[in-house]
Amino acid sequence: MKCTQTSLPGVLVIEPRVFGDSRGFFYESYNEKAFHDLGIDRRFVQSNVSRSSRGVLRGLHYQWPRPQGKLVSVLEGEVYDVAVDIRRGSPTFGQWAAAMLTAENHRHFWIPEGFAHGFCVVSDFATFSYQCTELYDGAADAGVAWNDPSLAIDWPISAPILSDKDIKAPVLSDVAQERLPEYLP
Repeated sequence: MKCTQTSLPGVLVIEPRVFGDSRGFFYESYNEKAFHDLGIDRRFVQSNVSRSSRGVLRGLHYQWPRPQGKLVSVLEGEVYDVAVDIRRGSPTFGQWAAAMLTAENHRHFWIPEGFAHGFCVVSDFATFSYQCTELYDGAADAGVAWNDPSLAIDWPISAPILSDKDIKAPVLSDVAQERLPEYLP
């Protein structure tokens, strides 16, 4: 397994060893010991799958309180995946990191608790897998505008297809401090 640290401490791109031949391929998408050795010592309590068409952008989502760490990957298609540090007091507050996740590269993206997460689909469709460290809590569900100018995320699309929730998401500077996770060094 290959692990690459992004510009945001704790946000990782993980590439499993893939074994393939003319019949297809096999890889471990999760191994508790291997992930523990990478510093991801979490218990996953919820697994989600979504399917979206080209141009769909989902995010930037987070949960506070009861933040979710997310281990994400693509089962079919291609997405541009983004993590944003929204932890108040963090030295990297408002900074983002991104990874291309595809069915072909088998990459996983680890987004720790305290980060907002979003992705956009750049293939005809994408089937996206999320492993979460906390159960979904509708009362704690929150978001930040995908196109917040202060974040300056370099999305590969300019006119995404958005949900009503994502259209109405505030810019980060308009989110009340108590609605943001706290940085704990």
